[in-house]
Amino acid sequence: MKIEALREAVRLGEIDTVIVAITDMQGRLQGKRFHAQFFLDEVVAHGTEACAYLLAVDTEMNTVDGYELASWDNGYGDFMLEPDFGTLRVLPWQPGTALVLADVLALGSGGGPEGPVRVSPRQVLRAQLARAAELGWTPMAGTELEFLVFEGSYEEAWDRGYRDMVPANRYNADYSVLGTGRIEPLLRDIRNSMAGAGLTVESAKGECNLGQHEIAFRYADALTTADHHVIYKTGAKEIAAARGYALTFMAKPNEREGNSCHIHLSFRAGDGSPVMSGDGPYGLSPMGASVMAGLLAGLRELTLLLAPTINSYKRFALGSFAPTAVAWGPDNRTCALRLVGHGPSLRVECRVPGGDVNPYLALSGLMAAALSGVSGAAETAGTSGTPDCREYLARWTRRWRCGRSLSWQPPRSARTWSATMRRWRGWSLTRTARR
Repeated sequence: MKIEALREAVRLGEIDTVIVAITDMQGRLQGKRFHAQFFLDEVVAHGTEACAYLLAVDTEMNTVDGYELASWDNGYGDFMLEPDFGTLRVLPWQPGTALVLADVLALGSGGGPEGPVRVSPRQVLRAQLARAAELGWTPMAGTELEFLVFEGSYEEAWDRGYRDMVPANRYNADYSVLGTGRIEPLLRDIRNSMAGAGLTVESAKGECNLGQHEIAFRYADALTTADHHVIYKTGAKEIAAARGYALTFMAKPNEREGNSCHIHLSFRAGDGSPVMSGDGPYGLSPMGASVMAGLLAGLRELTLLLAPTINSYKRFALGSFAPTAVAWGPDNRTCALRLVGHGPSLRVECRVPGGDVNPYLALSGLMAAALSGVSGAAETAGTSGTPDCREYLARWTRRWRCGRSLSWQPPRSARTWSATMRRWRGWSLTRTARR
């Protein structure tokens, strides 16, 4: 949607609300709802401000120690939200509402913007896009999110402590047309609403857990894919709530199969030709082989970006199709890295992330690792056992070379991690089933 089209829609009374949002460290949209005329009169030219603590809190919006950006020591000041009008769109599931995503800018002593906040997820990804651009490459990506649908509202689930929740399907509906038909009114509403918001919807299918489904979207450049990912997650939950369902992307909501977010990644050269495909083994080019080497070398250190919560690690279990070792294979769903596609469509699918992943940070990490392989900086990676969050927090803290190329670091405090380890089940559901 162009800004001129928004002005006309506001004049005609079709749009009365504009949401300005950023993505926080948990991958959630945070921001403000503006009266549309005020947005046009003021925010378009000047942006808006928000508390910098938005990038320094945990899932429940509690302040966390150890952040340079925002802390009790520096008084939790503001930063600026600068709308990216290339992301402006109507939200069909919210009457009279448009949405625009924003970049985060630091404020100087005089109150004016001083440049991007490098640790904001969107800027972290932009930095890796710039590294790829130095090679003349454009990263292309797709994310595949699974979710569980439960009967009843989010509020009812909360009041019951997320116990005795009833799934929308009572049996394994993987690829089942009958099973998806059970909740087709919801799936159809989500598909059509996302298409109306400018996302390219491909298909919907059932998955293995009870009430589990997946809606697939066409790949795009990495930044567009990450933007669409966060819009879709928020929209799907809002649409489900309007229909009396509770929908969760939580990585491991119960003892059955978890919710994955497989990430597909490839690169295109400046002339549009595929970088990874060639005449080598398994259809890889020499550059494609280097990309795979970099991903293998960096996967363990980057697991903190791919599995960001304690609940993420409950998903990694033998025989569950969630990977438990650093390995790759051609069209092999038991591996952490699956080489998939043929010829120009050849790409790597990272099967490590769950549905709780922040797409900007995950894509940034994968791209940093891939580019380290191309630069020759990758080291040989062996296999490892079932992922453990404490191991990967320690690995990240040691600031491996891919970590140093990213501007994001976890807070120094391990308070949230240790607390979740002690009581993951009910606490994790309350914290993350909806949020």
